[in-house]
Amino acid sequence: MSSVTIADVEAAADRTGATDIVQRTPVERSRSLSERCGADVRLKMEHLQRTGSFKTRGAYNAISLAVAGAASDEDAGDVSEIDRVVAASAGNHAQGVALAAADAGIDATIVMPESAPAAKIEATRGYDAEVVLRGSVFSKAMSHARTLVDEPGVRFVHAFDDPDVVAGQGTLGLEVLDQVPAVDTVLVPVGGGGLAGGVATAVKARSPETRVVGVQTAGASTLSESLRAGELVTREEPDTIADGIATGGLSELTFGLLREHLDDVANAILLLLERAKQLIEGAGATAAAALLDDDVVDDLDLAGETVVPLLCGGNIDVTTLKEVVTHALVDRNQLIELSVRIDDTPGTMGEISTLIGAERANIRTVRHERSRPDLPVGDADLVFEVETNGPAHVDRVLKSVRDAGYEVEWTTQEG
Repeated sequence: MSSVTIADVEAAADRTGATDIVQRTPVERSRSLSERCGADVRLKMEHLQRTGSFKTRGAYNAISLAVAGAASDEDAGDVSEIDRVVAASAGNHAQGVALAAADAGIDATIVMPESAPAAKIEATRGYDAEVVLRGSVFSKAMSHARTLVDEPGVRFVHAFDDPDVVAGQGTLGLEVLDQVPAVDTVLVPVGGGGLAGGVATAVKARSPETRVVGVQTAGASTLSESLRAGELVTREEPDTIADGIATGGLSELTFGLLREHLDDVANAILLLLERAKQLIEGAGATAAAALLDDDVVDDLDLAGETVVPLLCGGNIDVTTLKEVVTHALVDRNQLIELSVRIDDTPGTMGEISTLIGAERANIRTVRHERSRPDLPVGDADLVFEVETNGPAHVDRVLKSVRDAGYEVEWTTQEG
């Protein structure tokens, strides 16, 4: 079985370092995360790549090697010119392949699941790639993509089950060691394992004492399940908003690399946006999100360490961002629902709206409920969606409405 060595990663670093397609991304200290977990947290800002993701590294390495190899074969008398690449992707690999193919002057066909974020689909098309939407999940898109590699001159560029891609991703690990030589722990998201496998290979070869910890979401924890089982475990439909790691499983290549080099596995978007001022997508935020889990921080014993979470993607879909922010506002009691029982007479909604507004709370929506079976004839419930500053503000709003003689229930309050 093919594998990846530090020599492969170093050669990929020479290759990617010679092009402006792959950027050297900065590292910045996060005071908020450092204070939260008692460590010196340095964020590797890989989401600032030209395509918004680390995927450009692996795609560029694989495609440039394929084109160079084809040229060598042709010089030797074999006609094996590469004129098209095919890939399957949930989004970020698609853009990396499309950009690298455009730079090499060859065509690209990318198969994406129908559930892929619209922003990633349009960005991929923006690099002149042909985009084919097929299936509801990544595995369906992958199956279709493989049927398109049916003629000479076509190279399939797998998102993670490709040594050249994994070696390219590993250049990120070399870059971290160069920028933060004293790093104790690197936190890396795990989907198909291409990034984690490459980074772990590079880091452990250059700095054996540095820990490399893979991070997955609970709904896509195929790595920890595979390690426990001693064999590959897959999920047909991973349950996570982090579409970039919703691959459904590892490959034999990446599982072998992770089993050999990875030190541990740990099972955040909003905090990064609010405190670090970085807009990161679900998959890209996974590593930093681990630092928001007190159990993970305690289990890894990160106190006093220098820790580098890899922020791997910034291509968040606006609809997903809205869902994340809304969920967080509800959790913080900054977006609540109030149900007020009223006599269904003209002017009542305006009166209650005035009471809520007087407390400087913002009404997003309001609706009448008149057909519930428990409502007496002539009564109705007014249901308000209200923005507040938190629990104390909610209490003031409730008191104001109750003092006016209305029965009001805070319907989104836990418990």
